[in-house]
Amino acid sequence: MASALTIIIADDHPLFRGALKQALTGMAGSPDIVEAGDFEAARKAAAANSNADLLLLDLAMPGVSGLSGLISLRAEFQSLPVVIVSASDDPATIRRALDLGASGFISKSASIEEIREGIGSVLDGNVYTPGGYVRGPEQDSEVADLIARLRTLTPQQSRVLAMLAEGLLNKQIAYELGVSEATIKAHVSAILLKLNVDSRTQAVIQLGKIGNAQAAA
Repeated sequence: MASALTIIIADDHPLFRGALKQALTGMAGSPDIVEAGDFEAARKAAAANSNADLLLLDLAMPGVSGLSGLISLRAEFQSLPVVIVSASDDPATIRRALDLGASGFISKSASIEEIREGIGSVLDGNVYTPGGYVRGPEQDSEVADLIARLRTLTPQQSRVLAMLAEGLLNKQIAYELGVSEATIKAHVSAILLKLNVDSRTQAVIQLGKIGNAQAAA
């Protein structure tokens, strides 16, 4: 007998987590559901459930700023599909989420049936976007260049950049990742070079240009 699916719901609003659970429990197989109310809890849930099939990620959660959370999770858990579930469903936000590795995008205004359809589509190996969405080129050339540069970061460099965005010091990042402070300094130097900036502050500002996706509750 096939094991049940495991799906992580990461959203700080209990009522919306409840709505997503309702959508999921109505799907075939009744997936096992793991809930997380902030970004750190989402990261821990992903680490504790290494065989999870899908993570549903809100863009506006305590502990993370917009799309930087997606960048961090995709870097740390490369085999875990991440679907963004957000009230900020403008074309630019959807496109940038997909460009940064999301497996799909579901609007918080979607019906229960649409949510089920989106989740099922991603579980089948497709990339899901809201009906009517047409994926065009990035209109902001600066953002397009930045996303291209972010794609050149290694998974560990992406994690370090996300931690810089959280305001952590090199010493704290080294402790969290279990490496030396010298290793983190080397990662930071590589990040600055790849992003073509001179300081960690500038790197965080650059990340903010695509990370503050104006996500609403």
